[in-house]
Amino acid sequence: MSTFTSQTTLNVWPKVASGIVTDQPEEHILGERNVTRTQHVSVPQLTLYPAPGSSAEYPAPAVMVMPGGGYSILAYDLEGSEICQWLNTLGFTAVLLKYRVPDNREGALMDAQRSMGLIRQHASDWHIDAERLGVIGFSAGGHLSARLSTNYASRTYDRLDAADDLSCKPDFTMLVYPAYLNDEDGSLKAECPVDENTPPVAIVQTQDDHLTIDGAIAYYKQAVANKVMAELHLYPYGGHGYGMRAGEHAVSTAWPELFGKWLTTHFAK
Repeated sequence: MSTFTSQTTLNVWPKVASGIVTDQPEEHILGERNVTRTQHVSVPQLTLYPAPGSSAEYPAPAVMVMPGGGYSILAYDLEGSEICQWLNTLGFTAVLLKYRVPDNREGALMDAQRSMGLIRQHASDWHIDAERLGVIGFSAGGHLSARLSTNYASRTYDRLDAADDLSCKPDFTMLVYPAYLNDEDGSLKAECPVDENTPPVAIVQTQDDHLTIDGAIAYYKQAVANKVMAELHLYPYGGHGYGMRAGEHAVSTAWPELFGKWLTTHFAK
């Protein structure tokens, strides 16, 4: 197997991705609030951000990062590369997933499941501890992270190679203003069946999020009911889509500190 170097990319699928793919060319547009919008993704890719000091002797814990964008685009820097750089400061290797968009939730789940297997397959070469591999997702990426964390018993696509024989279950999960988790009555959607085997989870959201906080609360309550280690941090203000860039509200700088402590306390050693 080849060794990754800093910010080297790897295609998730050896040929054409399983399931539906867009026929539009991929684009990267600098949009509002200086956020890079990646759209029309038909070739899902992983990009590695190695933890400083990681080695064969001292493999690092790792986190797969999944940006949001309403399953229409990916906020590739705000909720992607900037998060990877933060994880590196904590001693974690980050692997950024560019999953399929637009309007391809099932394809995105396939991309996420296969990516977890690929990361574990390459763990030795990439100096990653395969038993300390988590996931963080934002907005739609939070929804995708929740689905991945509760739908890992079998792949949603046909086996391709040895990577698909390895577990796609995250060892821990972080959901940052997750979207689309609740039904109209506020209950957790059936597509996210939290049970006693669901990975430990940390969640952050704000009361003024236009996409509702019901899903975050429902996921947390189900985790607690099943005795899963869980944290939920609710802030009154901050809206949606703030990433970790400093703004007028505390949440955007507070959650990285809280999640950083959670990560280093429970998963760094």
